[in-house]
Amino acid sequence: MTELEATITDLTHDVRGVARIDNKATFVSGALPGERVAFRYVKRHRNYDDAELVSVIEASPHRVEPKCRHFGLCSGCSLQHMDPEAQIAAKQRVLAENFERIGKVMPARWLPPLSDQPWAYRRKGRFSVRYVAKMDRVLVGFREESNPRLVADIEHCEVIHPALGPKVGLLANLVSGMEAARDIPQIEFAAGDDTVALVFRHVAPLSERDRATLVAFGREHGFAIYLQPGNASSVHPLWPEAPRLAFTVPADNVELEFLPLDFVQVNAGMNTRMLARSMELLDLQPADRVLDLFCGLGNFTLPMARHAAEVVGVEGEHGLVERAAANAARNGLANASFRVANLFEDQRSAPWASERWDKILLDPPRAGADKVLEYLPRKGTHRIVYVSCHPGSLARDAGILVQKHGFKLVSAGVMDMFPHTAHVESIALFERG
Repeated sequence: MTELEATITDLTHDVRGVARIDNKATFVSGALPGERVAFRYVKRHRNYDDAELVSVIEASPHRVEPKCRHFGLCSGCSLQHMDPEAQIAAKQRVLAENFERIGKVMPARWLPPLSDQPWAYRRKGRFSVRYVAKMDRVLVGFREESNPRLVADIEHCEVIHPALGPKVGLLANLVSGMEAARDIPQIEFAAGDDTVALVFRHVAPLSERDRATLVAFGREHGFAIYLQPGNASSVHPLWPEAPRLAFTVPADNVELEFLPLDFVQVNAGMNTRMLARSMELLDLQPADRVLDLFCGLGNFTLPMARHAAEVVGVEGEHGLVERAAANAARNGLANASFRVANLFEDQRSAPWASERWDKILLDPPRAGADKVLEYLPRKGTHRIVYVSCHPGSLARDAGILVQKHGFKLVSAGVMDMFPHTAHVESIALFERG
């Protein structure tokens, strides 16, 4: 296939280099802005073309050697070839472009980007598992970059919790030697401060031999082993009998217990920094009443309760609310309480929605909080901190808060929750009056 040369002028939101060929955009995977590259076309489209990098003729000063031997094959990371400072700058540009294009609003001040250790940070995730008949072995890993239907054959992961990252290849050997090698489609992992749990999904009952094999693996490597024969509610410990997953927020003297499939922030170090920044932006006072929407296990609720008069968390999943309430009780936080509500439905008739809240914290999923903003915040609320995992939904909701509710977008910035990926996590402060 013919090779061509081009200069890369920009980076797409999914971190592909952009070149203009005959006044048409060409997206070159693996290329960085400012580089002169050789590439070949992969697929042509009407308004743009997809291409793959063949070689770098003139490299960007921000290009670095990827640390992971599987980079380019595995889809778990897409930016290891860019230095961490440039990654942050690229994510900040994405956030700014979304504010300008979607929300039609810009912050009065940009917050300094938040970052932490860029390696061995990931404490939560899911490995795909696939038995390959031609190889007569099992592959365990994330999906391949070029073909999401395939599982990347990896031995070691540089971004996963250090107790597990070097042992991904051992998981493949483990499952390959099991009678149920063809019946395990995924392995989820979750790490607390002291325990790393592995959840083996199996679509057929496990033999006693296989169960013993998993227990022996857990004992040898210090992993708690869970089984999942059905949906999420079927998850149960195999070994030890009652493992405990928990993480602490030292600054606020809070500990949260969780189950292995519960949502927790993937990056423990960044979670600590994010909580500190949230507290700073909220500027909680002893008399404040605070509403925490999409509260989950109480990751924000419980630390806020150390500083405010009352905090109410609202979450749609009953199990998370039960565990959040239990966490509050364990931490002696009688001023933290929780409600169950589907926040993607109209909740204006719920008692908590009609009460006066001095401050609100929002931490919605990718879809954002536009449904909530149809009836909240009420006039008594003068400060909102919005934590976002999707810059487009944050920008849209920022426009709603500014144009409909009379808030000002005081400050915003990115948080590098997922180093070496295109994922943009951000935080914004809104004030009224």
